[in-house]
Amino acid sequence: MKTRMLAFWLAAAMLLSLSGCGKKETEEPPVQTPVENPEPEPEPEPEPPYVPAGTNPLTGLPMEPEDEKKRPVAVMLNNLKAAQPQLGISQADIIYEVTAEGGITRMLGLYQTMDGIGTLGSIRSTRPYYIELALGHDALLVHAGGSQEAYSDIYSWKVDNMDGVRGGSDAEIFWRDRDRQRNNGYEHSLITSGENIQAYLGQGRFDTEHRDGWEEALRFAQDGTPAGGERAEHITLRFSTYKTGTFDYEPAAGQYLAGQYGENHVDAATGMQVAATNVLVLETSIFVIDSEARQRVKTVGEGKGTFFCGGKAAAIRWSREDRNSPFVYTLEDGTPLTLGQGKSYICLISPKVSTLKYE
Repeated sequence: MKTRMLAFWLAAAMLLSLSGCGKKETEEPPVQTPVENPEPEPEPEPEPPYVPAGTNPLTGLPMEPEDEKKRPVAVMLNNLKAAQPQLGISQADIIYEVTAEGGITRMLGLYQTMDGIGTLGSIRSTRPYYIELALGHDALLVHAGGSQEAYSDIYSWKVDNMDGVRGGSDAEIFWRDRDRQRNNGYEHSLITSGENIQAYLGQGRFDTEHRDGWEEALRFAQDGTPAGGERAEHITLRFSTYKTGTFDYEPAAGQYLAGQYGENHVDAATGMQVAATNVLVLETSIFVIDSEARQRVKTVGEGKGTFFCGGKAAAIRWSREDRNSPFVYTLEDGTPLTLGQGKSYICLISPKVSTLKYE
């Protein structure tokens, strides 16, 4: 009897268990309505490129405000064929090129700031007219020696200078490059650097900012192409029987690319071809003054010239009150000349000796 009752209760328990399982319902997942053409997540706005708030007075381009009032550094650069390649010339804001004795040319490179300027050279001696060009920008002069007249002028004009030949502590900023001594010769091996110059100037030996009231006379616009100018995409300037320079306009860059000695004028320090937005050819009086064929170059007064920018040429006039004043440039009608923002290459020539052609 007990066995039957136990079997009965077990059977009842199993039925109840099956009945409970049968009542459990499976939950269906919620139905999601598809979104047609979902909106993409908006891209974050790119940060605008950093543009310094100051303006370089030698180029019209942006620069750090603390560099605007600095006195530029003017560096005497050797340009003999045997001294090629030059170092640091492509970084100059303004290049002046003038003949020296024997029809050779030397260059005076102006740098508004030494920040980022690497090796410079080779450094050579100066002449009175290069000093006058430097003074026109209230610049600090870097050179390696000079004619006796140049040394006399440096002393009497109280020119702030760093000399690699007769200098004192300033001579320490220079060194002789062994490779150039071996490949180019001893006289073409004296080198300096932007870092060395900057460190020396940091010792407080010279005033490194312009005096109150000093202003550059250069005017700039984003596009300085002369209105109504003649076509001038290829320029050939024969300084002398020794040196001919070329300038070929590159529209994509808006610059003239320089050449000399039958090759591209390339800076060995940067690997860049020398280039300028503006090319100015100034006619002046140049004549020999001694048995060494040294020259007198007129940099004060007035004269004619030709301005090249944007593949066009225009006749201009230049004037200058004295050696401490900047050049003033005007178009032939007296309108102030506006340069294109960028570097300038300025050549001083005698129309009796040099020839200028362009097409």
